[in-house]
Amino acid sequence: MGKKIVRVCVWSVVLMLCSFSQSYAQKGSRSDLEKRRAHLINEIKEAQNQLKVTKKDKNANMSQLRALQSKLAMRQKLISNINDQMGQLDRNIKNSAGEVKQLSNKLSDLKTRYAQSVRFSYANRHSSSILAFLFSSSSYNDAIRRLKYIRRLRDFRRGQVDDIRNTQVVIEKKISQLNVAKSQKEVLRIAEERQKQIIENETQEKNSVVLSLKGKEKDLLRTISKNQKSARQLKNAISKIIQKEIEIARKKALEEARKKAEAEKQRLALEKKKQEEAKRLAAQQAAGDDQKTFGTGANAVRLNTGSERDIASVTKPPADKPKTTSTPTKPPAENLSYKMMLTPEATALSNSFENNKGKLPWPLERGIIVGSFGIHKHAVAEKVMVENDGIDIQTGPSAPVRCVYKGVVKSVFSVPGRGQVVLVSHGLYFTVYSQLASVNVKKDQAVDTKQIIGTVGTNDDGLSVLNFQVWKVSANNGSSKMNPETWIAR
Repeated sequence: MGKKIVRVCVWSVVLMLCSFSQSYAQKGSRSDLEKRRAHLINEIKEAQNQLKVTKKDKNANMSQLRALQSKLAMRQKLISNINDQMGQLDRNIKNSAGEVKQLSNKLSDLKTRYAQSVRFSYANRHSSSILAFLFSSSSYNDAIRRLKYIRRLRDFRRGQVDDIRNTQVVIEKKISQLNVAKSQKEVLRIAEERQKQIIENETQEKNSVVLSLKGKEKDLLRTISKNQKSARQLKNAISKIIQKEIEIARKKALEEARKKAEAEKQRLALEKKKQEEAKRLAAQQAAGDDQKTFGTGANAVRLNTGSERDIASVTKPPADKPKTTSTPTKPPAENLSYKMMLTPEATALSNSFENNKGKLPWPLERGIIVGSFGIHKHAVAEKVMVENDGIDIQTGPSAPVRCVYKGVVKSVFSVPGRGQVVLVSHGLYFTVYSQLASVNVKKDQAVDTKQIIGTVGTNDDGLSVLNFQVWKVSANNGSSKMNPETWIAR
């Protein structure tokens, strides 16, 4: 019976621990989802504020449409987040219901066993029966063993009672958690329905703006053509600057290699000169030794002959010894990759920038993304495909623009329709900040993370919009643009 007590208690403890660990893991994930939900709500509020600015102009414009599209996209993300939370709650409810069922079955089993124990005790309730059981012992030791058995039986019944009570407490706790989860799911369901209703209203508003803009399609096409022209000019300017940086690095690498080769050539010439000088000194020493032994008596001729052989062996170069030549270090090939040309410091900076992908700060303290990266259909002129080499972030007037990571300013220039532009190098990577009204940095200046490099300018609709781009030098020394949304923190 003692083993049964231990087995039952261990089962209860293990079940409670498993339940705790599972709920803890789910709690951590739920906490992340709730944080993300709160962040999305703040982004929607920011989008609403930016939309109010666009609505100051009574006439519908593209900035108003882009703000509406951005807000709708955020609401869709919010609904997706709510669905994730409800799905997690469904799993929690299912797991908790299963645990309650298991615990209820176990409680029923415990009560059955306890009832059997009580009936046994009731059947043997007379003290005379217990005394008879003790006095019928064959020996003193047998009586002690019977007494211990009676005590263990009593402890077993007490353990059964405690186990029943503990199981009831766990069941009540699980039922309470189950009710809380159901309440949370209902709150989320109501929030989802509310967001869907808002999306329906905002979609109607967006369609109204699109319909209004379709009447201005000719003006829109002119604006699209103008913007794409300025985008191509900016793209060409960026490519030329990056290629210029690659060429500067190549020439620097060639010059360093040439200097190394020249130094190696001088070292080899000096080494050869030292070898020739050593041979000359050795020959002179041999000749001096021969003169000392000349005219020493009967052995003079023998010694002289030997010394002549020594002189001949020193002055005459060995026939079989190959000439030792060293090929100077060749300069790097013309197709050496830009990565191989970087200094150790620039390589470390490049690796650090790459390791922070998805964690870089935004180039603006506040704002919403109103223009996504890549090629996509125009929101109004659907037959027209527009391309964005970066992302457009709408913010407040004269907002400070920040460098997203430490680096070196490689160029400050202007492009018609794109305002002032700052290009910052981070090793293999380059970040570009365009549509600036003013610039606080200059070429070759080192900048730090979140350092203010200028202020944002306004677009054709009079709104403050920053275009942010990320470029990388490829293995063949070309340059390619990357999606900035994958680099900045969510």
